[in-house]
Amino acid sequence: MSHEPNKTTINQSWTTESGFDFGSIDLAWHSWGTLNDARDNVILIFHALTGNSDAQDWFAGLFAEDGIIDLNQHFVICINNLGSCYGSSGPTSVDPETGNTFQASFPEITIRDIVKSQQMLLDYLNIHSIELAIGGSMGGMIGLEFALMDSRIKSLALIAMGASHSPWAIGISHAQRNAIKADKNWNDGFYDVNNPPALGLESARSLAMITYRSAKNYELKFGRDYNIPKNKFEVESYLDYQGEKLSDRFDANSYITLTKAMDSHDIGRDRNSVASALSQIDIPVLVIGINSDLLYPVHEQKQLADSIQNAVYKEIDSIYGHDAFLIEFDQINTHLNNFITSIQQPDEYRIKQKD
Repeated sequence: MSHEPNKTTINQSWTTESGFDFGSIDLAWHSWGTLNDARDNVILIFHALTGNSDAQDWFAGLFAEDGIIDLNQHFVICINNLGSCYGSSGPTSVDPETGNTFQASFPEITIRDIVKSQQMLLDYLNIHSIELAIGGSMGGMIGLEFALMDSRIKSLALIAMGASHSPWAIGISHAQRNAIKADKNWNDGFYDVNNPPALGLESARSLAMITYRSAKNYELKFGRDYNIPKNKFEVESYLDYQGEKLSDRFDANSYITLTKAMDSHDIGRDRNSVASALSQIDIPVLVIGINSDLLYPVHEQKQLADSIQNAVYKEIDSIYGHDAFLIEFDQINTHLNNFITSIQQPDEYRIKQKD
């Protein structure tokens, strides 16, 4: 992270969907800009699986000159997800009941639990209204649930996810978790922090990286090039590098906790149906799909846009697969800027669209 996050302890008892009682939680968060007197000039950004709250680092294109964020006008906040290992309460945190780190005893959490934790921080900060909420991948799942659970969001942008985690995505997550648990150092999740299941986490990340990109991207980037000194194909070297890079910065229990939270994503759960849940959203929503996304294919985003009454669907043309939401900022900014214009200046937007 480019700079250290703020860290707030919320001394409020609450119970997760799995029935675990928290007496308090820690939440790490970054912010940029100044909150206005009405406390409503807020852009709320949600991060993805292994991300952190420093959105200016990994979502840099939104802060660029042609991006939607103007720090002279907006107060931007991004909160590290509950269950992560970047400052918010998670498996690497100390369990006050035992004085030891939670590790595998950290409770199973859902996307709705993550939303609840972020609601508590926004309440603590006395934030009254959110001008725009935006998230991609897991961040989009959080954003969609947030819009159903909290009336503060006035507009929403969702990128590369769906109304629920598909069997395909759940299966991929399951395979990644099994790779971690197959590591000899796993020890049922109570491993030596100085000797963690690094190889298992590296394997999980390698598998994930295949689903994050596209076959065309791999063909153009690597072909069948062979790295003679390493005695492996260049694509193998790349995947090994990505695995090692993640294992150096992320916790295996957090990875398992958060992938399970993603698997819990189903906005139709306890709301009659997906269609019934989506019909409750009446704010303007921009849904962005990626034409080469293997993990969350565009039919999932089109379903969202078709089922939300005030939604528009736009598509990113890219060879980068799912990762395009962190790469194709020119296209993302164009869609976001048009979306904001359509809300703030509908007549001007219609004229622009005709031109």
